[in-house]
Amino acid sequence: MEGNVVFGTNEPQIKPPLQGQPLPAAQAPPDPVIPPSSPPPPIPVHNGLFGGLLIKIVIVVIMLIGIGLAVFFFILPRFSGGLGGGGDVTLTYWGLWEPKSVMQPVIDSFQKDHPGIKVVYEQRDIKQYKETLLTRMSSGDGPDVFRFHNSWTTSMKSALSPLPSTVISPQDFKKYYFPVVQSDMTISGGIYGIPLQMDTLAMFVNDGILEDYGIGTPRTWEEFVTVTNALTVTNREGQTLTYGAAIGAYDNISRAPDLLSVLFAQSRVDLRKPGGASAQSYADSLRFYTDFATGRDGIVRTWNPNAPQAISVFAGEKAAIYFGYSWDIFAIKAQNPSLQFSIHQVPYLTTPVTVASYWAEGVSSKSMHQKEAMLFLRFLAKKETQQQLYSLESKIRLFGELPARRDLAENLRENQLVYPFLQGAETAVSSYFVSDTYDNSLNEQMNGYLGNAVRSVLGNVSPESASETLRKGISQVLVKYGIKE
Repeated sequence: MEGNVVFGTNEPQIKPPLQGQPLPAAQAPPDPVIPPSSPPPPIPVHNGLFGGLLIKIVIVVIMLIGIGLAVFFFILPRFSGGLGGGGDVTLTYWGLWEPKSVMQPVIDSFQKDHPGIKVVYEQRDIKQYKETLLTRMSSGDGPDVFRFHNSWTTSMKSALSPLPSTVISPQDFKKYYFPVVQSDMTISGGIYGIPLQMDTLAMFVNDGILEDYGIGTPRTWEEFVTVTNALTVTNREGQTLTYGAAIGAYDNISRAPDLLSVLFAQSRVDLRKPGGASAQSYADSLRFYTDFATGRDGIVRTWNPNAPQAISVFAGEKAAIYFGYSWDIFAIKAQNPSLQFSIHQVPYLTTPVTVASYWAEGVSSKSMHQKEAMLFLRFLAKKETQQQLYSLESKIRLFGELPARRDLAENLRENQLVYPFLQGAETAVSSYFVSDTYDNSLNEQMNGYLGNAVRSVLGNVSPESASETLRKGISQVLVKYGIKE
């Protein structure tokens, strides 16, 4: 493009007379030239190839400057929230169990090291949490960092950003976290979350009842049958005075999905791909489980499906054994502060296996502040941060959330009330059959099919028939949520 550069004119030229010669008689002088009303086009300093190239360079430079300004003012703010200091970036962090009074000192420590980032913590209600989270994220109004259950990772992959090695390297992840965490949080080589706490299903034992009968704590399921048979006491009218164990039913045992998951896992069911297990694997576990409520196959009827909730029966010293998580301790102590009980590993067939249920922190794939959110998650993953968090939690209750890091778990080895839960994490597996996530989707629907299976067997449907229906239901739910069998 040459612009308005003038290279010549086509108007006729009048040659001036030779010096000293008169004008011809017939030739009159020309009319005077009237100046134009506007100044003539500027005379180019350069012409030809070099002049055109110079102008092109100027235009390209102007375009590059424009692009740079667009990136600065419109694109970078999407991911960094601005480039200035003094709290230009605000991160929203959704939690569940901890009040702001616990989390704020941790957040203050982070903000002290990162004065350009402000973190706003919100303690959310577990009821409707998952639906609210996904709805707000889809509308662009969700949190930057949020807590999610370990059984949700696969179904929520698109909502989570994979963590770069600057947050945690694969080597450190393997070194500091239990195998179940590595399995749950890793998809196709990418790490999608870091837990701040860990919990596993364990066996609660009323020591006084066992001591009264001179019976030791069972370790295997064979021993468990013997012990619970001996501890189940009824009067002449057939009323149960002491239940050997809260096991066998569904509706009055809140941890029934978790306990059945343990039996499935010990029967070689791959709980990450539960649709691929045989119906017989499920049938064997369902039969054994329900025998404790029906009194079949040589097992005394150690539990009544019409009894009050299992945790209340145990707290009321009417059941010798209860299966639960560490947070069940708070509910039991609230009902009966003086109750003496101990925590042990869940019984096993050949090797100890239990189920893990815990929550992890992740970065939203919709967050406009990826860099800052990753910085915050890296801070939360630090050993010192999790130590601070446990200390703060322990000031408001009997103990804090059990740490997910192996190197912190060892600090609680002498605390026999909580260490068995962490000890079980070394051989724990995850399950879609899990209680208390209140997700109204994946877990609740899987539990719905499982509950129907248990009720069917209690109603004299064969375990094989109930298991076949269960398998079909499992497959439908997995397909619905995009999980490969």
